[in-house]
Amino acid sequence: MITSIEKEIVSLLQQGDKKAISLLYENYADALYGVVRKVISDEETAQDVLQESFVKIWRYAKKYDASKAKLFTWLYRIAYNTAIDKVRSLKNKSGKEVQIESSVVYTFTADSINQDVLDIKKHLKTLDEKYQIVINALFFEGMTQQEASDELDIPLGTIKSRLKIGLRELKKIYNP
Repeated sequence: MITSIEKEIVSLLQQGDKKAISLLYENYADALYGVVRKVISDEETAQDVLQESFVKIWRYAKKYDASKAKLFTWLYRIAYNTAIDKVRSLKNKSGKEVQIESSVVYTFTADSINQDVLDIKKHLKTLDEKYQIVINALFFEGMTQQEASDELDIPLGTIKSRLKIGLRELKKIYNP
């Protein structure tokens, strides 16, 4: 059963009214913090994740559809997914610290760079446009596959297939 406060929050969210975020925080912050703490044990990081969650909630407020999920369920998913993303991000960062003493950054010479690869944009233009668009989005615009799918309005599976085929075609150029 939807409460009157939920209806008010949903209405304010749909209108983009900033009062909605205050009401959300007052009514759901403690519960969402509990969700985040089940995933993240560090209190400071959990508070940061809760803050990130509220930013995402505000950013995606107009996408909320009451017919698909209750407000708390929607909020829960955002907070939980944000916490999981943070855990993954922290795991990735901890394993990739820069080792300056073993760095090879300064040992590259012009001879060690494959000159053929520097003209990749020229070779990219030889591919079908559908492959060019996907490779451009992923490699030169820095999008994830999901972001490219959303931005280009192409199904994720098609993005993956076009990437694979496009890279295979480029490989034929660089590795005949």
